[in-house]
Amino acid sequence: MPVFRVSRQVACWMLQSPACGCRASVLPSRLLGTSPRQIPMDANFHSTSFSEADQQRVLITGDKLHSPSYNKAKAAGGLGQLGVGLASFLRKRFGKDNVILSDIRKPPEHVFLSGPFIYSDILDYKNLREIVVNNRITWLFHYSALLSAVGEANVSLARAVNITGLHNVLDVAAEHGLRLFVPSTIGAFGPTSPRNPTPDLCIQRPRTIYGVSKVHAELMGEYYYYRYGLDFRCLRYPGIISADSQPGGGTTDYAVQIFHEAVKNGRFECNLKPDTRLPMMYIDDCLRATLEVMEAPAESLSMRTYNISAMSFTPAELAQEVLKHIPELQVTYNVDPVRQAIADSWPMNFDDSNARKDWGWKHDFDLPELVTTMLNLHGSESRVAQAN
Repeated sequence: MPVFRVSRQVACWMLQSPACGCRASVLPSRLLGTSPRQIPMDANFHSTSFSEADQQRVLITGDKLHSPSYNKAKAAGGLGQLGVGLASFLRKRFGKDNVILSDIRKPPEHVFLSGPFIYSDILDYKNLREIVVNNRITWLFHYSALLSAVGEANVSLARAVNITGLHNVLDVAAEHGLRLFVPSTIGAFGPTSPRNPTPDLCIQRPRTIYGVSKVHAELMGEYYYYRYGLDFRCLRYPGIISADSQPGGGTTDYAVQIFHEAVKNGRFECNLKPDTRLPMMYIDDCLRATLEVMEAPAESLSMRTYNISAMSFTPAELAQEVLKHIPELQVTYNVDPVRQAIADSWPMNFDDSNARKDWGWKHDFDLPELVTTMLNLHGSESRVAQAN
């Protein structure tokens, strides 16, 4: 008898007429996870259309995770540069109490006092669902991931956080009609992708678990968009540079570390070759692009995943710009073969013309502005003033 009921449900779905213009609305029962659920046959997973005047209720479920400990890294953590930065940025737009930051770690006092904070574990579907329902969430930003170099050192953990966690987020967002943002990366491309420039649509065969998981996220998000009507939006970030972050396992981390080392001791050892060109972006541009694509009218989007870029430089070019402000800086190179191999498989330049055409993307920070801003924020105002 149970077999007959399941068969009838499948048959009813297959006989739904496409003439109504609606996507199928049956989300399959979960096969994995801790909270299996039954979804009504008449459930509607179309994301609500929001006007600019609407007040969103936002949940930020994670950030780039670096910890080698499963207990620390198994759940979404919003306490990194993008999570905290995005929360601050969105609170200015939607109000302090309408943006919830989440993690499984105890937040620093200044983060805890800056706005709503809540415990959230992306590998616990029930916990995630309760947060969405109890807080009337409308927008969900999912940042949890192990970065490239760290992911290679712990593939099973990367697979759990980057892929299983994503599946939970997709299901929650589809079930409750959320607008979902999941960042992708330059790491979603591989050595067979065109590198200079790299277009939005081309062959993607990454050779890191981080890259593979991001391609998986792009395709799953697009599938949920066409299959269930989920309002999924995604940007492929270049290397993101922020004064508030510490290097933590990413291949582009040298572009952050150089500023720490230059101000701290006047010496910097780079783990990539001096001529390794990669696309980069200052965090302010990254956060603004994220909000802009989320607020873009649905009809203006010609795709679900866009490249975005601001500048592209090599370690030697970055060092030369820093030397204009700190002439005594000593730069040496000690190449890490693992990170170098990853960087050599990534784009040298992003073609982000579709983002600029469809929803008006435009960056503010070029390399000189980036260096000046980073050195100022690292407490080197006097050195910059002397150099100027």
